[in-house]
Amino acid sequence: MALSRKTPIERIEYAIIVSTLLLLVVVTVQPILNLLAVSLSEPAKVPGMSGLTIIPRGFSFEVWSVLLQHPNVQRGIFNSIFITAVSTVIGVVGTALMAWGLSRPGLPGRKALFILVLVTIVFEPGIIPDYFVNKRLGLLDSYWSVILFKAVNAWYLIILIRFFEEIPKELLEAAELDGANPFQVFWHLVLPLAKPALATISLFYLVFHWNEFFRAMIYLNDQGKWPLQVVLRQFVIDGDKVAIVGANNASNNTGASQIDLRSLKAGMILLTIVPILAIYPLILKFFTKGTMSGALKG
Repeated sequence: MALSRKTPIERIEYAIIVSTLLLLVVVTVQPILNLLAVSLSEPAKVPGMSGLTIIPRGFSFEVWSVLLQHPNVQRGIFNSIFITAVSTVIGVVGTALMAWGLSRPGLPGRKALFILVLVTIVFEPGIIPDYFVNKRLGLLDSYWSVILFKAVNAWYLIILIRFFEEIPKELLEAAELDGANPFQVFWHLVLPLAKPALATISLFYLVFHWNEFFRAMIYLNDQGKWPLQVVLRQFVIDGDKVAIVGANNASNNTGASQIDLRSLKAGMILLTIVPILAIYPLILKFFTKGTMSGALKG
């Protein structure tokens, strides 16, 4: 009904917008469907599949069975989950605490501290001094060399500071008049109101640390500590012959067909993007909530 009341020009504009959005969806989803089709096809039929194919040829879980039994992939999944989980918790907690302090007008040296935060954005240290710092701290070949990198991201900190500054002072004063101490105000009032912002930076930290591979590639010499992204690089970019031989050995043990590199690439790429795609809908619900919804319910 609403569309029928539009003028001809508005209908054309609406059609163009919808068509453009549908085209973007197709362009975005088609490569993922192609990877899924390749990973679920019978290995012998994969070489004949084009980059536009979105329907599996035959149907087989051999690639996934081989990948999930591959020791490098198993260790990579565990390492990625561990590094991402610990880094995100440290990042969100540290960012929230620091942002709350810097958002308080009465904090001594507040402006100077905020300027220092901005300096870290403009003058970010290079990889060489960063490497020597990690070496002197004894963090080389340690998970902490990756976990502690940007434990508090300056950009996310600024986002949270601005969010905290928008919380009405009347709510904070009312809580203080009711006898709440600063920690209780922060825990029981500020954090519930900041759920949308905390969900946002949590997603940012999750994506950032899950996709991190450069530092892990430099600082983690022990392959047993490599995250999934470095293992993915081993399969996709390097075309590592050892990885392919290991996969085919695993396929021989399970009675599966020989797996080619293209199938392994497809499965590995999906392994690295599916967790983020699965987590995003869980966090999305917080984005649509109003900033003051918690206060109104209270």
